[in-house]
Amino acid sequence: MTGWQIALVGIAAFCAGAMNSVAGGGTFFSFPALLAVGVPPVAANASNSVALWPASLSGAWAYRKELSRYKRYLIPMGVVSFIGGIGGGLLLLSTKDATFSKLIPWLLLFATVLFAFSGRISSWLRGPESGKPGNSPTSLAGQAVVSVYGGFFGAGMGILMLASLAMAGHDDVHEINAIKNLLSAIIYSVTVTTFVVAGAVDWPYTLIMLATATLGGYWGATIARKIPALWLRRFIITVGMLLTVFYFYKTM
Repeated sequence: MTGWQIALVGIAAFCAGAMNSVAGGGTFFSFPALLAVGVPPVAANASNSVALWPASLSGAWAYRKELSRYKRYLIPMGVVSFIGGIGGGLLLLSTKDATFSKLIPWLLLFATVLFAFSGRISSWLRGPESGKPGNSPTSLAGQAVVSVYGGFFGAGMGILMLASLAMAGHDDVHEINAIKNLLSAIIYSVTVTTFVVAGAVDWPYTLIMLATATLGGYWGATIARKIPALWLRRFIITVGMLLTVFYFYKTM
């Protein structure tokens, strides 16, 4: 590894960790960086998943105060995320990447639109007298779908999960981010185990990314808590649209 390769991968992982803790889409930074330094695509995908896993944990830790309010709620959601992540990983092993890659921009577009209008849709679905969000069959099913997606591919999982949680009735964007970071970490745990056991990880680059992505995840979550909720919501929608355009361009 040369100096510029270490710098490129390290900076990209820091940005990816920060992006994932705020809105998702960090893979847009880290995966291309690994390809740019010569890591083969499969190994780059595996290394990227392993490297961003602790960033989700550090992002969740930065939101620990918000998470403490939802302890009972998070247990069933965590179980669903774990099972869904396993299902997505098994699906990946039996499906060609090219088949699913064509669906990615459509899924991202759908998720971004859902998040943009989630407040109105949630109010309409749940009624004006609804209480706090809970583990309804609909919310658990939505998380299951997101978890399978995350275990299968991962790119854009944060945007999808933000939309799913908002649709479930969460109206505080910072609490949504906190829950998203924790559940993402659970899903990443499944894929990380799979890639490590399969021996598909490029460890020299991964170790660098582990350190910088974790710092980026904590920093991003800390900064996000200081951003007005409306600005953060607009930023998330912008990220979603940019990712959608990027993946539409890739599939052209």
